[in-house]
Amino acid sequence: MPGNFAIELRQVWGKSLSMQENRVPFGSRDVTEEQKSRLVRDVFTRVSNRYDMMNDAMSLGIHRLWKDAVVNWLAPMPHQHILDLAGGTGDLAKRILGHSPRTRVTVLDLTADMVEVGRDRLRAGPVSDQVSWVVGDALGCPFPTGAFDGCTIGFGIRNFQAIPTALDEIYRLLKFGGKLAILEFSTLRHDVLQTAYDWYSDAIIPRLGSAIANDRDSYVYLVESIRRFPPPGTFMSLMRDAGFESV
Repeated sequence: MPGNFAIELRQVWGKSLSMQENRVPFGSRDVTEEQKSRLVRDVFTRVSNRYDMMNDAMSLGIHRLWKDAVVNWLAPMPHQHILDLAGGTGDLAKRILGHSPRTRVTVLDLTADMVEVGRDRLRAGPVSDQVSWVVGDALGCPFPTGAFDGCTIGFGIRNFQAIPTALDEIYRLLKFGGKLAILEFSTLRHDVLQTAYDWYSDAIIPRLGSAIANDRDSYVYLVESIRRFPPPGTFMSLMRDAGFESV
């Protein structure tokens, strides 16, 4: 564990897996994988200072209960090392350490501004030396095979350039028997609820983004990215294809 508050701010864009000219979804349009990486980084750079406040507003605070449930399922232990992907503001890392203060957590995020927010938030805390911070790409993590006992992703995997590639990379990073906990939005199975959520997404969330984060366009993208994320059954198949069991 490196000293000096165990912070690593390493630019590792060049270590990403080779990006071909495959078209991938970015909101309502398709872009190249390289373009998506840049566009996603731009979105979260703009919203970094108000990101958690917007999560509270959009979910009426319920995202806190969802994150607590994820950490309870993960059940981190003091000797373990957990990777929190797309975890820039440190919200899940904070909960992991609240559950088990001696667990080591490495937070990796594509956006330096998000990492700065999370680092500053946890800097003065009693468990700050248990956290490492890395700016980098989940498609080419700068860590050895089998380095982690568990991995969490909170509302982030739909923003990855290539989800199957990311799942393959996470599988590589986990020890045998390691756990992957992904918290993500998706479509609803109940048509009436889906219709209500579609209205809320179109009519309310962009307005909240404008009022709270002064950035309507970024939250229009986030709404669109949820709609284009694979439904649960399809995503479970992607996880199994990457080698995960008990999905």
